[in-house]
Amino acid sequence: MNALVVKTEDNLETLRHDTAHLLAQAVKELYPDTQVAIGPAIENGFYYDFAFAEPVSTDALPLIEQRMRDIVERADSITREQWSRDQAMVFFSLSNEPFKTELIARIPEHEPISIYRQGQFTDLCRGPHGADTGQIGLAFKLLKLTGAYWQGDHKQPMLQRIYGTVWPTQTELDSYLKQLQEAELRDHRRLGKEMDLFHFQEQAPGSVFWHTKGWRLFQRLIGYLRQRQTAAGYQEINTPDVMDIAMWEASGHWEKFGEHMFTTQTPDERVFALKPMNCPGGVQVFKQGLRSYRQLPLRLAEFGKVHRYEPSGALHGLMRVRSFTQDDAHIFCSEQQITQESLNICELILSIYRDFGFHDIRIKFSDRPPQRVGSDTVWDQAEQALIQAMQTSGLPYTHNPGEGAFYGPKLEFVLRDAVGRDWQCGTLQVDLNLPGRLGASYIDADGNKQTPVMLHRALFGSLERFTGILLEHYAGWLPFWLAPLQVVVAPISEQTEAYALEVAEQFHSVGLTVESDLRNEKIGYKVREHSLAKVPLLIVVGQREMQDGQVTLRWLHGGHQQNLPLAQAVTELAEQNRFPSCLSTDRTGQVENP
Repeated sequence: MNALVVKTEDNLETLRHDTAHLLAQAVKELYPDTQVAIGPAIENGFYYDFAFAEPVSTDALPLIEQRMRDIVERADSITREQWSRDQAMVFFSLSNEPFKTELIARIPEHEPISIYRQGQFTDLCRGPHGADTGQIGLAFKLLKLTGAYWQGDHKQPMLQRIYGTVWPTQTELDSYLKQLQEAELRDHRRLGKEMDLFHFQEQAPGSVFWHTKGWRLFQRLIGYLRQRQTAAGYQEINTPDVMDIAMWEASGHWEKFGEHMFTTQTPDERVFALKPMNCPGGVQVFKQGLRSYRQLPLRLAEFGKVHRYEPSGALHGLMRVRSFTQDDAHIFCSEQQITQESLNICELILSIYRDFGFHDIRIKFSDRPPQRVGSDTVWDQAEQALIQAMQTSGLPYTHNPGEGAFYGPKLEFVLRDAVGRDWQCGTLQVDLNLPGRLGASYIDADGNKQTPVMLHRALFGSLERFTGILLEHYAGWLPFWLAPLQVVVAPISEQTEAYALEVAEQFHSVGLTVESDLRNEKIGYKVREHSLAKVPLLIVVGQREMQDGQVTLRWLHGGHQQNLPLAQAVTELAEQNRFPSCLSTDRTGQVENP
């Protein structure tokens, strides 16, 4: 048994695809009446969808995994064959594989029908695959069993999906499984419940019900961004959530994105759409009045609520929703200003991520996708402008071919969190198409009408998703300035309750979010409860603190404790509550925040 040598991303994808077929082979050997659907390689692993004759439970996963290991030991050869359409239809019809026959019917007439065999298992697949099952090795693990509609359509049959992961070596597998365990402990959905931040419910799938503390956190993020944008020369606007569908037809969104849009028809038979993106609205603001080159670059920022239909199976807490807030901005500039504006945006984005504790950041350059608007000449110009900006900045970047927006190339900013996961957040896109399509123009220095370039820019991307990323990155223990409830004041006894309320008012007066816990419970109980809710600071006041005008600060994450005069604690905690980019560089004598 020779494990497949994995040196490139393509080989890693082949390994994961091989293992998906290995899973299907094992299932068919154990449950011969099962119908197989699709089984692609995905990030960090693979899955396969099945229609079992009788639904199976997670108890079946160890049995299936052991059969997979047996097949690896057998080293069944993997061979490719090319069949005629009729031959493939007859074979899979007689094999009672309706999902395969449906896939064959969708294959264009001119495309060959590719079949792979391994052991007694035969599958419809483009490939490529390795030479035999022995090359897969044993560094794989089945992870979970979920439901999934066929082709992601809720009107289609519900199937059972088995997820797994596979790696070139056991060491890499062990490392990934450890990462999964840590990620589970940090799951933002569990933290959201424990911290009383938000919830979801079926009456509004993919939309967030923000609780008081969660909304406070959300608004704190907006306040931070608003301050950074204002300092960087942005003007804030707001555009309608609902616009006539003619707007989206003119912009090209309806043609390229229509299946993901929510629409409604009014009694007068006008058709409107909930906006999936903010950019057409931004163009409408730019178009009001005659614009001069002297006004460029014009930076218009918007915290716009957008709505996109995501399949129900794709929804995942704050990370994948149907309604979310984008921290968009649209910079209208001349072609000569693209490079400098792009450099400014990159600098702003990287500075913001550092403020939130992200220092491992990767930049990807994505060029023209297969489906796009605009001529190749325009795309050449836009792509070259963005590449020039990156070369001028000296920032390293990688190429992500074919993944640009339908209207222009883009940069993607990918953050690596505390447990080694990557999150694509900020974006910068150069658009030489949409302003012209929507009739935007300005007058140049010679008095001629010109079409502006529009730079699309997002910092967090989705504020909802970034909130989820922050919660998982910090395991709920957010930085003090960001915590939705920063301080809880707890008296030792009834005799110190009045002093506790006075202390709480002092902190509240300087802008801290503070609550008093006057319940007749022991301090140990309160420590455990507020630790679960991820409150960073518990201030304990007893007779001694009351007599001396002091407070005892107990940092719940790490257990560090301090005793300070009340006035000093108020002053120094107020300083810590300022946005990071505004904090004084002289932090001598500050209250410790482990």
